[in-house]
Amino acid sequence: MASASNPQSLFNVFVYGSLLADDVVRALLKRVPPSSPAILHNFHRFSIKGCVYPAILPVENKKVNGKVLSGITVPELDILDKFEDVDYERKTVDVSLMLPICNVFIWFPRDVIGFLQDSSDTLMVEAYIWADQSDPNLFGEWDFEEWERLHKQSFMKMTMEFLEELEQPNQSGSI
Repeated sequence: MASASNPQSLFNVFVYGSLLADDVVRALLKRVPPSSPAILHNFHRFSIKGCVYPAILPVENKKVNGKVLSGITVPELDILDKFEDVDYERKTVDVSLMLPICNVFIWFPRDVIGFLQDSSDTLMVEAYIWADQSDPNLFGEWDFEEWERLHKQSFMKMTMEFLEELEQPNQSGSI
C-alpha cells in the first residue's frame, strides 16, 4: 500500500462507496470522523459484476462524488487497508472540496473558488483505486442510493463478520 513511510500521523481518505454510509464507518473505526463532500475528477465509479460495492478507475472527463473522512489515524488506516483488501490499491489523489453555502453544498470551478476564498479548493487525500485496470467485470455506474436500499443490511452483516475475523488471534496452528 502507498504512504507506508508517510511521517504524518493523520490522514484524509476519500470514500465513494459503502464507506459513504456512516453505519459502515462506525462499525469499522468505532467512530464517525469529520467529513466533507468532495469530487474526484477524471475518475469513474463502476459497478462490479457479482459485487455490491463499487470500483473507481481513472477515466478522463468523468467525476466521482464522495466525501473526505478527516483525521484518520494510522491504526484506522490499517483497518481500512485490510477492509479494502488486495482488489484495491491505496493511492494519493487530489479532490475538489465542496463549499457549504447556506448549508447547501455546491461545487464551483477552481477560478470561482479562488474568488470566493483565499484557501485552495483541492486537497491531497488517500483513495482506494481498483487494482485491475482492465477488469472485464466493471460496468456502468454504481448507485449509492440503490446500494443503501437493496444491500446495506447484508453489507453491514458482512462488515461485522470481517471485524470478528480481524479481531481473532492469528489462526496459524501455533499454540
